[in-house]
Amino acid sequence: MRVYLDDERPTPEGWVRVYWPDQAITLLESGAVEEISLDHDLGDDTRGTGYDVVLWIEEAVIVRGFRPPKIVIHTANASAREKMLAGVYSILYHAAAWQEKG
Repeated sequence: MRVYLDDERPTPEGWVRVYWPDQAITLLESGAVEEISLDHDLGDDTRGTGYDVVLWIEEAVIVRGFRPPKIVIHTANASAREKMLAGVYSILYHAAAWQEKG
């Protein structure tokens, strides 16, 4: 499954659209997500941002060896993009460490 988290852009063909971080996380927990594309600003920061999904994936990888899907950041928010990409790099680093452990 390919998951697209965004509040405004059209959903690419073949992707499952979600509007809020909790919806994306529910799908990630299912183990069926192969790729996820994240926007940061979702229109209601009280419901979360795309960065919350990055943080969830990062914690899941570090704490329990969750195998992350391919992660794409498509936000137009430049500072948020940098923060999210830093999280993705951390996810990749920790996922590789888990693979080395076997």
